[in-house]
Amino acid sequence: VQLQASGGGLVQAGGSLTLSCIASGPFSSYGMGWFRQAPGKERVFVATVMWSSGITYYADSVKGRFTISRDNAKKMVYLRMDSLRPEDTAVYYCANRMRPWTSGLAKRLVSEYQVWGQGTQVTVSS
Repeated sequence: VQLQASGGGLVQAGGSLTLSCIASGPFSSYGMGWFRQAPGKERVFVATVMWSSGITYYADSVKGRFTISRDNAKKMVYLRMDSLRPEDTAVYYCANRMRPWTSGLAKRLVSEYQVWGQGTQVTVSS
């Protein structure tokens, strides 16, 4: 499976963007997530959605502003980002979990996702 992320861009603070990620090839998933990496910082969890149930999880920093969703038939996951802030500036990556979850914490860990997209840049100006 390969993941292709798109939808990034430059937006003013308070604005909105929607990121998309499409999977191609043989596909199986227990969950798909979005992570982000700001310059000079580690890649961190943003949001994830359980592929079967649709249950979602968010980082505290984006809760109430970002919405993750998925379309199982299209093999796509989306990240709607509202009320964007300059501190949301980062490269955003989508990722796929191909094995059953072993813990709740695992859903928020970079190391627990096996397949990654190439990233899409989001820049929020003040």
